Amino acid sequence: MTGAIPPRDAARSAERAERGALWISVWATVVIAVGALVLGVVTGTRIIVFDGAYMTIGLVLSVASLRAAAMVGAGPDRRYPFGRDALTPLVVTVQGLAIAGTLIYAVGDAIVVIRAGGSPVDPIVIAVYGAATALAGFAVAIVLKRRAPASDLVAAECAQWRAGAVLSAVMLAGAVIAAALVGAGLQSVADYVDPVLVLVACAVLAYIPVQLIARGLNELLEGAPSRALTARIHDAVGTVRAEFGLGDPLIRAGKVGRKLYVEVDFTVDGAAWDVAAEDEVRRAIEKALGGLGMDVWAYVSLTADPSLYE
Repeated sequence: MTGAIPPRDAARSAERAERGALWISVWATVVIAVGALVLGVVTGTRIIVFDGAYMTIGLVLSVASLRAAAMVGAGPDRRYPFGRDALTPLVVTVQGLAIAGTLIYAVGDAIVVIRAGGSPVDPIVIAVYGAATALAGFAVAIVLKRRAPASDLVAAECAQWRAGAVLSAVMLAGAVIAAALVGAGLQSVADYVDPVLVLVACAVLAYIPVQLIARGLNELLEGAPSRALTARIHDAVGTVRAEFGLGDPLIRAGKVGRKLYVEVDFTVDGAAWDVAAEDEVRRAIEKALGGLGMDVWAYVSLTADPSLYE
């Protein structure tokens, strides 16, 4: 197998950008999580406590992502000759499971509160907190995406921040509804706004863990890459195939973190090809795949017997 490794400087730059983005996420999470937990406990507002708990779990996962990024960046060694890239989808899967667990717990707590007759809250506190954290969440997600657009770990962080921002927006809308109910003299109804907001937020955020778990498991189980990446691989191979007048190949690909495994098998007339010509095709394939911006491990085979790879 031949590996077309990107220039070392470019790889290091990508690793630094990834770690820098993850550190931004960590410190932003610390500030907001501490503030949310303190405010939620002092005011007795469950939706804010839930948000703080969600952020605290996000902090633990961000630290795990940083550790995973450092281990992946260390590259192959004697014990792990192919590197530790599988840590990336593993951490993404764990993030999805942790978020799912948080949502399930929050749903259970909200149902208990509703059965107990609701809980009074201050709409102004929820509104101010919701507006501030919604803006902060979307802003951090944008910053992270710009710092490391190609990182799966950062993409998972962005998903968490966007989810938190959506939760905050739901809180803001709920605060407006609660204020309207109190103004209309319906305090007993307004008492249910806090737990109902938690239920709505959980329903809105449910797709986040589903996507993270599905993406992580797909890579851990060596599933096919995304449709967009698969299309780019086929386009690159198609260009080389046309250049050398080769037939339709069998293409297999799998993505694990930043590493992309690609196997391309062509059936040819054995008498018309030699090792030097085969090497030219291999170099052309590796060069074409180099434009994907990933750590590509490419294997190219020319054979007169298709049964060897079918």
